[in-house]
Amino acid sequence: MQRRQGRVNAGLLLLLYQISQVGLQNIPSVTLGVLALNIFFFLNPVRPLREVCISVNEGFYKKNWQRLLLSPVHHADDWHLYYNMISMLWKGIMLEKKLKSAWFAYIIVVFSVLIGVVYMALEFMLMKILDDPSYEMNCAVGFSGVLFALKVLNNHYNPGRVSSVLGLRISSKYACWVELVAIHLISPG
Repeated sequence: MQRRQGRVNAGLLLLLYQISQVGLQNIPSVTLGVLALNIFFFLNPVRPLREVCISVNEGFYKKNWQRLLLSPVHHADDWHLYYNMISMLWKGIMLEKKLKSAWFAYIIVVFSVLIGVVYMALEFMLMKILDDPSYEMNCAVGFSGVLFALKVLNNHYNPGRVSSVLGLRISSKYACWVELVAIHLISPG
């Protein structure tokens, strides 16, 4: 899990273009701050990805708790950053206006830490249930878990909508769960 260096970051350029199309003045402050923070850490990672990713081994056994804070704001590559931040842009615009900035910021911080805890708990359970020690070594980075939690929250505040998942029309209430399974099947890593 190491980012390739010395290449054009097309995903980052496309992300910046999309942000400019929305207009900075149309992006609520916390959402803009989250975008800026993630872009900053993509361009200036604290450490290599293998040293910031969260896993049962690193987070729980070795008690390297700082990974709970670092893993959500680091991304594997520019396309990982692009897809996560485009999702954050739209969810942030919708939710921050509804919840107000202070509450939305609190939710982002809580979700960012809790997602790492939930990830470790799920990996630990898989390790025990399947009797496969490799699950304690699986290491994750990125904002996807926070985005999934925000999607569930958005569906709660905007009920009755229909989403398209892989071409299937599904109630938004269930779409986030179908998307989660689809993502795991399409891109298990």
